[in-house]
Amino acid sequence: MSLFELGTDGPTSILVGLDGSITSARAASYAAGLARRQRAKVTAVYVVRPAMGLAVAGSAALEVARREAHAEIADDMRRETEEFFREFGVPITFIATSGDPFTELCRVAEEIRADAVVVGASAHAAHRLAGSLAVRLVKAGRWPVTVVP
Repeated sequence: MSLFELGTDGPTSILVGLDGSITSARAASYAAGLARRQRAKVTAVYVVRPAMGLAVAGSAALEVARREAHAEIADDMRRETEEFFREFGVPITFIATSGDPFTELCRVAEEIRADAVVVGASAHAAHRLAGSLAVRLVKAGRWPVTVVP
């Protein structure tokens, strides 16, 4: 009869990418369940892409309004995410940042020493040609990546 190991072989630090889509909500659910079973902590990351465009008259005011809108969305997402994970009894850290989602998720994953990354599948048809965030994360080969449909 073999001995039973009481430790854990699974992840203890899980990063989940959130963007407000239904697939990222499913990714959060998957990450919460996995974290609960593994007694892992979760870091939820919301990345805002910076606006790219031509400078126009009044653009400073538009930029301020855009930043305020993104901050409000991030605050709402933080509250909803913290409440959701609290119901699962899973510790959560929420990070809102801006930049390229791939670059930012990789940066945060390195910083927190993530054992696993969970993201939702892209619903954009263009990603079938150019490659989605999930594909880029898998190709990076730094962490096990779970892509939730």
